[in-house]
Amino acid sequence: MSKKKIVAEETNFQKNDAFNLTMIPGAFARKMRTCLIWQFIRFITINIKMIIVVGKSH
Repeated sequence: MSKKKIVAEETNFQKNDAFNLTMIPGAFARKMRTCLIWQFIRFITINIKMIIVVGKSH
């Protein structure tokens, strides 16, 4: 028998076999999701895109 190495993030998925293929974000993705500067840049970018789309419809 081979033992599986269980990563800390995967402990929540061990209860149900349906979640075995769920992707877990890497360290870079987690940092980008929690970085307030990056979130502010994304917020501004999305708002500019929305203004363009609404402007085209009027």
